[in-house]
Amino acid sequence: MDDHLRIRDLNVGFRTYEGFRQALEVEELTIQHGESYGLVGESGAGKSVLALAVLRLLRTPPAVVSAGELSLDGEDLLGKSARRMRALRGRDISMIFQDPMSSLNPVFTVGKQLTNVIRRIGGENHRAAIVRAQEMIRLVGLPDAETMMAKYAHQLSGGQRQRVIIALALACGAQFLIADEPTRNLDVTVQAGVLKTIAALRRDLGVSVLFIANNLGLVSAMCDRVGILMDGRIVETGTVEEVVFSASHPYTRSLLRAIPTKAAGHEGSESQWAQSLSRFTTENGAHCSYFARCTEGGEVCAGQAKPQLSLLDGTHYVACRVAAATR
Repeated sequence: MDDHLRIRDLNVGFRTYEGFRQALEVEELTIQHGESYGLVGESGAGKSVLALAVLRLLRTPPAVVSAGELSLDGEDLLGKSARRMRALRGRDISMIFQDPMSSLNPVFTVGKQLTNVIRRIGGENHRAAIVRAQEMIRLVGLPDAETMMAKYAHQLSGGQRQRVIIALALACGAQFLIADEPTRNLDVTVQAGVLKTIAALRRDLGVSVLFIANNLGLVSAMCDRVGILMDGRIVETGTVEEVVFSASHPYTRSLLRAIPTKAAGHEGSESQWAQSLSRFTTENGAHCSYFARCTEGGEVCAGQAKPQLSLLDGTHYVACRVAAATR
């Protein structure tokens, strides 16, 4: 498979009243045709910023975006005009946003919003747009398409709203889908249904997916490869088996331990956190943002430049001197 999305040396920062703040430094990220790639990290790691940068939805200024390469199917995205990017969004690349309620217009029906998108991007006439909208509603697993077309957002459940958003994202044939925590505000049973819908659409339509989450469990079930994003940098990447079952970066292992258990308890996790902070009370000279919390770092990390991704085995890369030294 050839690369569908390719990112190299992507840097995103923001000009603020307190000065310039770097948000993203992504060395390399590639997603192949038909692949599902999971991007995992805690809140504030830069996951949504990366998605918005790919779609060129960050306002500049205050955002400052640069990249050695940011391409979709070999087409440079940063070099395209705003008009050309508007033509690409929805037709070639699309996004499912975190909050379906704020993504849908409350004053228009589901049918009106779907047909507007299909007519504007797909160029269909009104009758063909209605037929296509009903097809998409059925495709995402919603019953009674005609009735659903007449409903407003407030008349739908959270799961129904998210399915409508998926229908909107794929209504015009986009082959690359960014799913930004698509089940974040849904209960567990509804989450499972939405995830099954995305997996089925990926299989049936051959869609490539960038799946953004803060839950490694979801990613291991949905994705082929995974990247761990910490403070704007990918610190570990590889297949799900390599990263989830053979985690090498201390931060990745901490994410895997994040789910509390009866054996460990909340008190144990707090004790480990306090111990790691007490080890490093001086200014972080390692340029590794996990240095102050890491229980494994030491002299090999101190005073060094930012660790770069290095190959461990197969397609497994990690940006950690301790992990690289013990491979």
